[in-house]
Amino acid sequence: MARGLLVAAAFVVVVAGIKAAETLLVPFLLSVFIALIFSPLLAWLRKKKVPSGLAICLIISLVVLVGWLIGILVGSSINDFRQNLPEYQTRLQEMSGGLLHWLSDRGMTFNMEQMKQSFDPSAVMQLAGNTLASFGNVMTNAFLILLTVVFILAEEMGFSEKLQSARHHAGTPNEGLSRFAESVHSYLGIKSLLSLLTGVLVVIWLWILGVDYPVMWGLIAFLLNFIPTVGSIIAAVPTILLALIQLGPLSAGFVALGYLVVNIAVGSLLEPRLMGKGLNLSPLVVFLSLVFWGWVLGPVGMLLSIPLTIMVKIALENDEDTRWIGVMLGAGARSRSSAAPSD
Repeated sequence: MARGLLVAAAFVVVVAGIKAAETLLVPFLLSVFIALIFSPLLAWLRKKKVPSGLAICLIISLVVLVGWLIGILVGSSINDFRQNLPEYQTRLQEMSGGLLHWLSDRGMTFNMEQMKQSFDPSAVMQLAGNTLASFGNVMTNAFLILLTVVFILAEEMGFSEKLQSARHHAGTPNEGLSRFAESVHSYLGIKSLLSLLTGVLVVIWLWILGVDYPVMWGLIAFLLNFIPTVGSIIAAVPTILLALIQLGPLSAGFVALGYLVVNIAVGSLLEPRLMGKGLNLSPLVVFLSLVFWGWVLGPVGMLLSIPLTIMVKIALENDEDTRWIGVMLGAGARSRSSAAPSD
């Protein structure tokens, strides 16, 4: 009992410290996330006998180029969207008020003021605007994030050897560490490519339908695709509401259909074939991770919550003593068989 209370107290203290250090931890976690995504590319360049310094320079140049393109394509869209946000909210409130009056005229009696407060779709648009603003604020630390990525990639090259030496296994390969690194790189590599495919398909579909800011919504779909199930819903709702305001109910239905088709094709058909079931998380774990990390670190914490939880799950499954915890975090019994290392 006393030990349990001590562990709980330590957990509360650690969480309070993380929340207090949010402004410092969020750029660092983003740096780790970016470094892990590009780590397989670094390993591939090293296999091709590219000098380490040149390989890191090439990767950093690629990161800067991608960030510059995103800034050009999305920066103005985010500013325009936030400027037009009050108008969108007003129109949504008018449409929801008209719907409530229409229902009231057909015999559905309820407190109009209470329903307007409870049923407020404009709050979704406000949440989308605040989330985009949060990402913009984080990216003001772009130089710090980039510098941290450089040091992480440079440190990664000799990390395995130092860890083996620290554990007195120098000269013997650490199989558990190798499995963990391969699993993490495989997951992030495949998930990043599938998320990119999701974002591109969303951009194309919204551009065809004529919805405003298609590249911005595609970027949001790319980022939130790292969050299983819930992320696709969060990405789709504000886009559907914008299509409803801009183009009407029929186009909003087509937008919803497009998101549904893309997420079924990529998330339910393509992703399991490439990744297997072993890295799936329980829906309860996904929800609790989103709530917890969103509360601790804000919108960026929600984005990073699932990749971080997946990495913890992989680490647990690659150790015999803690594999049962990784299995409990999974979506079902199949996660154990597919996650277990092959002999």
